[in-house]
Amino acid sequence: MGVAALISWLITAFVGLYLLAVWLIENDVTHRGVRSRLPGPVIFGHVLLALGGLVVWVIYLLSDAAMMAWTALGILVLIAALGLTMFTRWIPVHRAFAAAASGPNSVLTEFDFPAERNFPVTVVVGHGLLASTTFILVLFTVLGVGTS
Repeated sequence: MGVAALISWLITAFVGLYLLAVWLIENDVTHRGVRSRLPGPVIFGHVLLALGGLVVWVIYLLSDAAMMAWTALGILVLIAALGLTMFTRWIPVHRAFAAAASGPNSVLTEFDFPAERNFPVTVVVGHGLLASTTFILVLFTVLGVGTS
């Protein structure tokens, strides 16, 4: 189950890096437009914790040290907290952009909405589902569920 968690974590990380790339490309660093509702420290903290936790998980798989598994699980809790924070801050941006884009006589300019307006819904939902799967697999591995 530990290897399945690793694969899930890797796929989740790649999807998350795609979202990071979209945010970096679309973010207006000159602040001429609307500022992002996703603070840089939260985004980069989420990414760094995810990559660091992945390294800790690989070390656990190689060493079979229980403390590393528990550490990875603790890091996942922090990652999830930051991820849920970003998700709840993204929802109003997505709703407002979707409403403005579908409304009559909508004139959307480049600076009407923050960078996260360009996150594809399917990618955001997929990232969340993969992250949940990863968390559950890591939890089950740490608790010894499914081992004989």
